[in-house]
Amino acid sequence: MTKAIYFVLALAAASLFAQDPLSQAEQQSLQQALGEAGNSPVDFIRAIENHLKQYPNTLRRAELERALMKTAMDLNDDARMLLYGESVLAGDPDNVQVLQHLTTALLHKGDKASAEKALHHAIHLEQVIQATYKNDKFVPGAGRTEVKRKDDHDRSLASARLLQARAHGLGGQTEQAIQIAESSYDVFPSVEAAREAARWLSSAGKDQQAIQYLADAFAIASFRSADPEGSNDRTRISELYRKLNGSETGLGDLILKAYDNTSALLAARRAESHEFDPNSQLKDPMQFTLSGLDGDKLKLSSLMGKVIVMDFWATWCIPCRAQHPLYEAVKEKYKDTGEVVFLAVDTDEEKGVVKPFMQAQNWNQKVYFEDGLANLLQVSNIPTTVIFGKKGDVTSRMIGYIPDRFVDMLTERIDDALGKPPRPQPPANGPSGTLPAPISQ
Repeated sequence: MTKAIYFVLALAAASLFAQDPLSQAEQQSLQQALGEAGNSPVDFIRAIENHLKQYPNTLRRAELERALMKTAMDLNDDARMLLYGESVLAGDPDNVQVLQHLTTALLHKGDKASAEKALHHAIHLEQVIQATYKNDKFVPGAGRTEVKRKDDHDRSLASARLLQARAHGLGGQTEQAIQIAESSYDVFPSVEAAREAARWLSSAGKDQQAIQYLADAFAIASFRSADPEGSNDRTRISELYRKLNGSETGLGDLILKAYDNTSALLAARRAESHEFDPNSQLKDPMQFTLSGLDGDKLKLSSLMGKVIVMDFWATWCIPCRAQHPLYEAVKEKYKDTGEVVFLAVDTDEEKGVVKPFMQAQNWNQKVYFEDGLANLLQVSNIPTTVIFGKKGDVTSRMIGYIPDRFVDMLTERIDDALGKPPRPQPPANGPSGTLPAPISQ
């Protein structure tokens, strides 16, 4: 847990008592305990628990137990999650994070009684997830935000079913565990779901099917940069395969087939993502499609053969406002050439603020949203100008801007991209010919 989270919890806990007509002794006791805890989350837990022992009937017990549960989740402290999770859920039954962590902690115990409790919570977790996305319609072509929403939905649903499968299995309901683990894999093909299905298939004596899921897990894991359990999957495949066939003859073909199947599954998910976001998985900026402020689309590939000047800006960026008339001055120089295209690329997370801002500023240029392009081009400072040559390659990048020299500097770089000779330059401003520092935000 970070110091920031700790202090938020500590201050929140302390402030509770300043707002309620509780005894001065209780307020002082808690504030002293928190002061002694320093920045240690472990000491924070100890301080709150000692306070609850001293004041078991405090009017703010629920809030303090919530703070304890949050800290326990950050520390992966199963014992305390089990201690406080149920009471926190009693007051906030649809809390997804608490449901996930408490269910996992119960499953770690491994006994049948805990598995039954875990199953109850895991089923409710799926209901909460389904209700959250009930009215959502994932719209193809809506962009990367839509891709993320659908991906979050699939992962969350698959995770909830994975917890149910483990609870069923530990509770002795092997067939249900197999069925739900397989449904988790169908929703989102993950290593964890494949391993879970293999675990209960093997437990049910269905080793041939278990081998196939282990092979799938091994194949999916191979696409990860690091997976410490991958070698265990390979060992387990060998054991089960030799048990059924007496040797490993043919095992290589089975694993290759799993690679093919997994590749097809992942390709299908990529294709689905591309339906929602045409820029998904793209590595070439010129293949991007940018959405306009009015809903129109611009394929950057349609601009090939021209110099493209991209102005990455945001409504919250004060220097961007000062830079705007300078951009307009540069655009005026090239308005009749037909060789240069200027694109205002907005980077605001909240797209709805852009049009009112444009109207308030009386800006009338065409605006496009970055739609993932800023991340690909590693634009981390605003304003930033990126210039593409006629072949779609980046020829120049300007981070921030120098007010007195911006028009000349941008003109130079555009001319260079056009292959024109340098223009005569006026003397630099500032003492001893030095330039002022660029402005950025």
